Amino acid sequence: MARYTDPVCRLCRREGLKLFLKGERCYTDKCAIERRNYAPGQHGQGRRRKVSEYAVQLREKQRLKRMYGLLEKQFRRYFDMAEQSKDVTGEALLTFLERRLDNMVYRLGLAGSRAQARQLIRHRHFTVNGKRVDIPSYLTKPGDEIAVKEKSRAKEVFKHAVEASQRHGVSEWLELDVGALSGKVLRLPERLELTMPINERLVVELYSK
Repeated sequence: MARYTDPVCRLCRREGLKLFLKGERCYTDKCAIERRNYAPGQHGQGRRRKVSEYAVQLREKQRLKRMYGLLEKQFRRYFDMAEQSKDVTGEALLTFLERRLDNMVYRLGLAGSRAQARQLIRHRHFTVNGKRVDIPSYLTKPGDEIAVKEKSRAKEVFKHAVEASQRHGVSEWLELDVGALSGKVLRLPERLELTMPINERLVVELYSK
């Protein structure tokens, strides 16, 4: 499977906002946006050209796609699913992205970043409703219980992740049991609860051309 292997901090600088791709580092002054808040490359600090409407829409799609760590084919599949749903397409798209298992593990604070969550899931450290799941794109639903396997609970990676989550907090639509290293999906998030600076309507407009 193809995946992005270049430095991820370049993505944050290119998009001009924190995508929280490196976990705890993103909360410190070592964050690339804090140190060099301009696009990467030799022309990154040059004069900004006037951008077209299409460029604005494309940039918003790239931000959302990179935030959740998806490739174009995966992202387009979620958009098609959202378009076929009965809900508002943009909000449905965000809901499908939030329902991914790797995102839920990250939101619960059982991993420092979505990328780390994907790796831990693929290495079979998690169960959903008592059954082992090693597919990061698995779509969770309200009532699902996500837990670290008993044999994996002693690993330092989970200790550090939970300590960080206690500092930053856990999303209101989730419930975390720190002692058991498990969490529950109480409900799906409302749009107003997703505070990342993304305008999903621009993504819908881009794909609707």
